[in-house]
Amino acid sequence: MTDLKEQINQWLADNRKRGIQLLQSFVQARSIQGLEKDVQELVIAELERMGLEVDVWEPDGKELAQSPYFASSRSEFTGSPNVVGVLKGSGEGRSIILNGHIDVVPEGDMNKWEDDPYSGKIINGKLYGRGTTDMKGGNVSLLLAIQAIQALGVRLKGDIIFQSVIEEESGGAGTLATILRGYKADAALIPEPTNMKIFPKQQGSMWFRIHVKGQSAHGGTRYEGVSAIEKSMTVVEHILQLEKVRNERVTDPLYERIPIPFPINMGKISGGDWPSSVADLVQIEGRMGVSTEETMDEAKEEMEKWIDRLKEIDPWFETHPPKLEWFGARWLPGAIDIEHELMQTLSSNYKEVLKEEPIIEASPWGTDGGLLTNAGNTPSVVFGPGVTEMAHFSNEYIELDKMFVVAEIIALTLLEWCEIE
Repeated sequence: MTDLKEQINQWLADNRKRGIQLLQSFVQARSIQGLEKDVQELVIAELERMGLEVDVWEPDGKELAQSPYFASSRSEFTGSPNVVGVLKGSGEGRSIILNGHIDVVPEGDMNKWEDDPYSGKIINGKLYGRGTTDMKGGNVSLLLAIQAIQALGVRLKGDIIFQSVIEEESGGAGTLATILRGYKADAALIPEPTNMKIFPKQQGSMWFRIHVKGQSAHGGTRYEGVSAIEKSMTVVEHILQLEKVRNERVTDPLYERIPIPFPINMGKISGGDWPSSVADLVQIEGRMGVSTEETMDEAKEEMEKWIDRLKEIDPWFETHPPKLEWFGARWLPGAIDIEHELMQTLSSNYKEVLKEEPIIEASPWGTDGGLLTNAGNTPSVVFGPGVTEMAHFSNEYIELDKMFVVAEIIALTLLEWCEIE
């Protein structure tokens, strides 16, 4: 194994320039929701160059809608293909899914970017651009790992199933489509931006919307009305108390370094329709974190009962109860036993490459790992090169050295997991 490790390390060093160029090409192909086709064509070309069995299809919205796991802001996926490439083994070993999403979130405020969000510019060993850290850099690590193994000239017993999926940022419809298409393996690895920490647990999450009612009146006699904006402040404070209660229950040591293991984030508030009128309706939209120790329905029920208690705080809510609804994206919580063999193999190779113990903790956000684990019956581990704090941020970047280190660790893990024939 020592000789193979040296060969992989040397191959990655020799192919560093090409790996960086591949990431740049991915980043420069803007792939927000609905615009994934261009970058997926680059992925297809790379997989075909590698000689993998390539499968390309546009998910069927009607088929997805029949699944209880489906969640997306859209039901039509024309022009948004999924791409899968399979390196076939001899059929006698354990298989693995290498899953990475190719979609990225929008750029946000362009004034906060120091350069074009899709420049792919390199400064001091960091490659900048939307999607570098979340998670095209991780996807390139996967491709480099497979290519390094191919360069060894060995054949594995188990299949390697590389997946470049759409829609992770909107609830995981792309990964769900791979499951419905029949893709399954003995385990899965997802290179989301973990700062090279290993995440055996990923929290779930779901979006909610609360309608807060008031009573309109002229602004000059606002005392004749009831401001939905002011009432919404009470609702927000009440929800933050629920967040506190839920997180005080957490005792799992994997969450020790995470200030708020399962946040409830209010991300959007809108209401009122005229400056000189008392607002009679406010909408609050947010995201509720879900523990691996509870079901999505149990989390919903706790939120619903908590909202119902608002009437104990303010009599207005007795006759005008806020309306809670669940909408849009959701991510299933997922967990793999910390003693699972993939966890042990990955940790061992991390130590082999970096000469130090890996940090193992829980994910602060949801991933497609929950879907793979629960809907696909494929235990999943999350481990990648990206900078956790840079995901969805302006001036997003990835440290290129880490992309190659992760590729080496994953390559060695694949050799052990799938076994050399």
